[in-house]
Amino acid sequence: MSGHKKISIVCFSGDFDKIIAAYTIATGAAATNREVTMFFTFWGLNALKKRQGHSWLGKDILSRIFNFLMGGRKSLPLSRLNFGGISPMLMTSMMKKNHVATLPELIEAADALGIRLYACEMAMQILGVTKDDLVDSVQEVVGVATFLNESEDAHIIFV
Repeated sequence: MSGHKKISIVCFSGDFDKIIAAYTIATGAAATNREVTMFFTFWGLNALKKRQGHSWLGKDILSRIFNFLMGGRKSLPLSRLNFGGISPMLMTSMMKKNHVATLPELIEAADALGIRLYACEMAMQILGVTKDDLVDSVQEVVGVATFLNESEDAHIIFV
């Protein structure tokens, strides 16, 4: 895709609505012929975990507790008005009713559109998450320097 406009999205929030926004921007950009990279760090890594609910991932007790409490893609809270975790289900229902792509549909579209998914090496080390814990669509685990080099001349968006 050399020569195309580039967008890089830093996903550092594990909030359901923010992950939806990141994937909506990413798929819209890719559909309009832009080169898109998504870089998931800290709580954003939850959207990439293979285990979609709460699980004891990690190499030590503290990382296991953090990962259990954060959960995975099916445990992402709404950033406001979460109502004990029921709001993401209600929001998904509203999205379907209004014929808006849901998070699983956006993720599938991102894969089909060739959006590059990178996971943050530093955040993974801190949280005790390995590449084997992440979905297969993650191309690489990279540090911030690699992400910035890949994002040269790109618009960088933080979500």
